Amino acid sequence: MASRQQPLLPLSQRYVNGVPVPEKRFSLRTSERYFVYLIVLVFISLCYSALFLLPELRTRTTYVDAPEKMFQHSIDLPGGNKGGVVGHNPLDKTGEDIHGSEDKRKFRLQLQLDETLQRAKNALNDGVAQIGLPGVALNDQNKKDGVGEDAKSGEKLPVGGAKEDQKDVKKEVDEDKQKFLEKQKEDEAKRREEQKQADLKKAGVNFEGSNLPDGEPDDEETRKRRNAVREMMLHAWNGYEKYAWGANELKPISHMGHSASIFGRSSVGATIIDGMDTLYIMGLKDKFLKARTYVAHDFHFTATTDLSVFEVNIRFIGGLLSAYALTGDEIFKEKAKEIADKLLPAFNTPTGIPYGLVNIKSGSGRNWGWASGGSSIIAEFGSLHLEFVYLSEITGNPVYSQKVNKVREVLDSMSKPDGLYPNYLNPKTGKWGQQHVSLGALGDSFYEYLLKSYIQSGKKDEKAKKMYFDAIAAIERKMKQTSPGGRTFIGEWRANRVEKKMDHLSCFSGGMFGLGAQYSDRKDHYLELGGQITETCHQAYDNTATKLGPEAFRFEGRSEAVAMRQNEKYYILRPETIESYFVMWRLTHEQKYREWGWEAAEALNKHCRVDSGFSGIRDVYATKVSHDDVQQSFFLAETLKYLYLLFSNDDLLPLDQWVLNTEAHPLPVLKSWKP
Repeated sequence: MASRQQPLLPLSQRYVNGVPVPEKRFSLRTSERYFVYLIVLVFISLCYSALFLLPELRTRTTYVDAPEKMFQHSIDLPGGNKGGVVGHNPLDKTGEDIHGSEDKRKFRLQLQLDETLQRAKNALNDGVAQIGLPGVALNDQNKKDGVGEDAKSGEKLPVGGAKEDQKDVKKEVDEDKQKFLEKQKEDEAKRREEQKQADLKKAGVNFEGSNLPDGEPDDEETRKRRNAVREMMLHAWNGYEKYAWGANELKPISHMGHSASIFGRSSVGATIIDGMDTLYIMGLKDKFLKARTYVAHDFHFTATTDLSVFEVNIRFIGGLLSAYALTGDEIFKEKAKEIADKLLPAFNTPTGIPYGLVNIKSGSGRNWGWASGGSSIIAEFGSLHLEFVYLSEITGNPVYSQKVNKVREVLDSMSKPDGLYPNYLNPKTGKWGQQHVSLGALGDSFYEYLLKSYIQSGKKDEKAKKMYFDAIAAIERKMKQTSPGGRTFIGEWRANRVEKKMDHLSCFSGGMFGLGAQYSDRKDHYLELGGQITETCHQAYDNTATKLGPEAFRFEGRSEAVAMRQNEKYYILRPETIESYFVMWRLTHEQKYREWGWEAAEALNKHCRVDSGFSGIRDVYATKVSHDDVQQSFFLAETLKYLYLLFSNDDLLPLDQWVLNTEAHPLPVLKSWKP
């Protein structure tokens, strides 16, 4: 049998609690391990000393007394310089750049040193066994077993101790790394929090010194009702904040977020943006500041799917512009501009009439597949004016107002059947689609924006005024109806035939007719018409078991203001009837409008309120309600805001100084409007 080859360094027997461990646990003593480390250190020192011992390197070594000098070239003065002028010749006699060649030599030397250091580090990390036991080969299996193999005899030799040492070193390194990452994470969180606080201080959000009046009513009963509405807002907001923060909407029964198709597949905090100005108007400071922090730090409008231009405009751009108008906080203006810029590609059509949908990633636009042969919808492209004009006013960039003014010019120049504006218009051909006219879905807010554009301009936009009064005159001639029971309503016009039906959406028109009366030479007539429409919509509410209005109602036979079909019986927290209560109260101060509004508030609390918010119901005529489990963002933006304003004094958002967009976001009347 071949004798065992002795290792270069002696091994020692390990003991644990006085008991020797098996032979395969042999390893180097601690003192001997340090001896190996010392050898490696001496080797590194010798390499580094070469800089000073080798003549060629010594002449190339430069000492600096300041770090910045390491990046300065020294100037070698070539011989033969005339006139005593110090020159700079970058080439030596061979034609080589003397600075570049020296840099190359230094770079090569640095690479050699780095490689030497790395080899030494690798050797230490791999353990003493691999550098201190010559003649011992390690294969993969032996490494796992903790033994080496004698190169001559093939005998197994123990190297397990070195492996244990390697594990200890690795463990220490991992622990240090983890501590470093945790410290880095803590520092980053601290930095972000400091930045948030700094941004809040810069916000300019001033509740105590705000120019917005409180609007608190004088009588006790109205104050109680207003406070009750504020509590409803808190209940709706708290549920969203707890279970769906950052999502578009809340499912208050399921306790989770919800998103409608109009938002694509993105969660962009629609409820936060939509409800933010309501919080401010109600004086809910802490809630508003949290919403503001979300906008500043977490609101990123980067959806990759098709989005509704109309919905993005009225909810997001409108909500942000309103927050800016109320607070003067620049972050809201910048975010509104950022989103509006992403909608501009929708206007790239032959006519300038925008598409209904835009993909903000690709910049492509298209229309809804069901919309009359690829047509755009007048309620959508006709309801961009207020926001885009105000955005141009505050940014100084005319592109936004130019886009919507082009839309207005196209509509004004077109021939209109019987003076009416059909709901569909092809953006490529510039021709009307189906002959369908409505003050409800597909048409509603176009007429509202004509009137409010005139008010927003400080009563200077005469084109908008003329278009509005011409349009409602045609609507009166062709679409206004009176039921056998004496109820006034606005039906839907379809190819010279009037359908005796009103959408809940069209109930906003009572307030619109009343508001427009202030700017007409037929003031009494339009104020009366507004009151009649509002009363008809209240009747639709009063006809139900829940005292909440259906999605649509008809006037057929003996049934008046009643939903006749199952898909018309639901209520999804819509605001339009309450909106007309508010506007008609401001115009007339008739107490019935406040009473009707309070009836609606009580019905909402009784039938729509759930543990974590408010939900729509599927059948307003059923005594036992079935909830749809969706808290719409417009419930916070519109329904609760209109109720709160209904029970506030008139100095809170006066209607001659503010216009509310079709999502109830207030924008100021402009003092410097230009056509």
